[in-house]
This record gives sequence, C-alpha cells and structure tokens, in this order.
Amino acid sequence: MDRTQKQQNIEDLNQIFSGNTGVFLFGFSGIDVPDITQLRHEIYKGGSRYQVVKNRLAKRAAEDTAVAQLSEYFSGPTAIAYTSENVVGLAKAVKKFAEDHSGFEFKAGVLNETALSADEVKQLADMPSREELLSKVVFLMQAPLRQFAAALQSPLRNLASGLKQIAEQKEE
Repeated sequence: MDRTQKQQNIEDLNQIFSGNTGVFLFGFSGIDVPDITQLRHEIYKGGSRYQVVKNRLAKRAAEDTAVAQLSEYFSGPTAIAYTSENVVGLAKAVKKFAEDHSGFEFKAGVLNETALSADEVKQLADMPSREELLSKVVFLMQAPLRQFAAALQSPLRNLASGLKQIAEQKEE
C-alpha cells in the first residue's frame, strides 16, 4: 500500500468514525472466512457495516473523533462494526456471533461520543430493540383506554342484567 492509498484509507476511516453514532471494536483470531462472511451478512441486513482495519491507520483516523478514546484498543487483529441507525441491532448481531465463536471478542465501543467498555457493549446488546420498545409503549398507551371502555360498559351490563332478572321474576 503506497502513501496515497494509506492517506485515502485514513480519510475513509475518519469519515466512518465521525459519521456514525455507534462504532464497536472487536478482536478476532482463528475464525474462518465463511464464518466472517456470515457475520458480515447479518450485520449488513441491519443496515450496519463491518471491516477489518490496520491499527496504525485506524489510530491516525480516530485522532479528531470520539473514537480517539479507544486508541489503546487498536492492537492485535482488529475489526470495526459501525452504524448510524440501529446500534442495539448491531450489538445483538455481533454478540450472537461472539457467543458461537470463542475467537471473537468485544474490545470496546463508542456510542454517541461516549466510550463503552466491552461489558457495556454486551449490556447494550441485551436491551430490547427499538421495535420491541415501541410495541410496549403502544400497549401501555392502550391499557387505560381499554380500562375506560370497560368501565363505561359496566353500568350498561349491570342494567341489562338487572332487567333480565326482573323479567325472570315476573314470569314466575
């Protein structure tokens, strides 16, 4: 790789680091290409991206970004996954892969310019997805309306039941 290619790589990584809300760093060893391809496919399905980086170039690219907080983690084989949309979905996909592959590990991450440890990234993966949270909110918003509707129907039901009992008494 010549100097201009390295500079272009640094600029591309700098745009990735500054233009995404979530950037996660991973260490990997002993993982074969089909497994990494499977991981890439899962990550791409969620609208995120994954790539292996050269540590020295990544450190230089991170200098003016929030990822600079993670410069100590750019050692050994390093991969990054990044997204500007579904951070929890990305963390879930990678955590699932890491559980099945012992050579793949979380190093650290950045979420909205806040550094996260490996454990915090795993906790992020355990959070419910955006869709799950929205469905819970809708359910909670509907509960008072259902209770109100049931309360309005209750007097009518009681009146109808009372009238039926009176009619049955007169028939006897």
